[in-house]
Amino acid sequence: MLASGHQVDLLQGSQEFFPALVQAIDRSAHEVRLETYIFSVEVSGVQVAQALERAAQRGVKVYLVMDGAGTNSLSKEWGNRFSAAGVAWRIFSPLGGLGILIPSRWRRLHRKLCVVDGRVAFCGGINLLDDFFDPNHGTLTAPRFDFAVRVTGPLVQSAHAALVQFWLRLQAARIVRQGDLAAAWQVLHEARKADPDALASADLMPAAGNPARTKAALILRDNLRHRTHIERAYRQAIGEAQKDIIIANAYFLPGRKISAGLIHAAQRGVRVRLLLQGRYEYFMQYHAARMVYGKLLAAGVEITEYRVSFLHAKVAVIDGHWATVGSSNLDPLSLLLAREANVVVDDVVFAQNLQARLEHAMQVEGTRVDPADYANRPLVQRLLDRVAYVVMRVLLFINGKRY
Repeated sequence: MLASGHQVDLLQGSQEFFPALVQAIDRSAHEVRLETYIFSVEVSGVQVAQALERAAQRGVKVYLVMDGAGTNSLSKEWGNRFSAAGVAWRIFSPLGGLGILIPSRWRRLHRKLCVVDGRVAFCGGINLLDDFFDPNHGTLTAPRFDFAVRVTGPLVQSAHAALVQFWLRLQAARIVRQGDLAAAWQVLHEARKADPDALASADLMPAAGNPARTKAALILRDNLRHRTHIERAYRQAIGEAQKDIIIANAYFLPGRKISAGLIHAAQRGVRVRLLLQGRYEYFMQYHAARMVYGKLLAAGVEITEYRVSFLHAKVAVIDGHWATVGSSNLDPLSLLLAREANVVVDDVVFAQNLQARLEHAMQVEGTRVDPADYANRPLVQRLLDRVAYVVMRVLLFINGKRY
């Protein structure tokens, strides 16, 4: 349920996100909690690492969690620097040698979430990675296209509870490996007290004198109590759309229900526009996504591919007032397996700001997919698309998921 009393600021790329995040960390007085998929202490990413170090050195409690697939390891230098400064840091579920072959290891920490002093939160799709650098492709000629938000207001409490709960669960898992089951049970009991659901459903009011009126909510996805929350938010907004749907999504392979919702929206006269990844990044995501183009194009959905750099955004705007910014792609990994976090906003000014940036990207930096060209794409392309799609479905079946 969306609550009023928020101030939500849109941040595009690390060039806007990093300075805002560093400023908040440098102003912290008590606590910084940060989760990210990738933490690259290279180029501009080092400024965030330095801010965390400075905060810990002046006595702020700093908690940092990185995903073991996105961040295989920290450099020895920065691991030592964080530990010496007092930063409490963990790498979640390191893959190890053959870890990628173990289905349970496919459940990743993909959310990008930070709360400072319990008063300001950051959420979005932006990793702690320089806009002009890609771990697999090196230096980029144009910045990565991505977004985050800075939020004050009631939902910050839910974000803080989620971060606390996950940290305590990691602590409990570590204690179990040490053999102290009683102590682990006590930590898990504390984790249960940090309930994002209870805070999200509470009748939270803005602080006295706070003029912010924006309605917003934090939506989480995990493998316990929030398995379909983000997907349901998309489906509801798509189902209620009257005029316009714009979705920008890096890895786009929607399930049957979202696909049907987009098709039905287009058929009832809603203008549906998709801004999708146009550059080759990963075989599975690139080719499997193109298997769903045909039925969408046939229904009148407009598809534009972003090719000047890598599209990494996971955002949407519907009817000029509903918007979401977060870490969740519309693909099986995000919607069925990964821990994700999205902020949903109901505010005309915010939504139109995001919409203007998406429309500029589509018109100036994108290439419209022609239905005839798609239908006549080379046989090899069709075969690769089919192979990727089938492999994706098989992997989901092995993991016990239907999509």
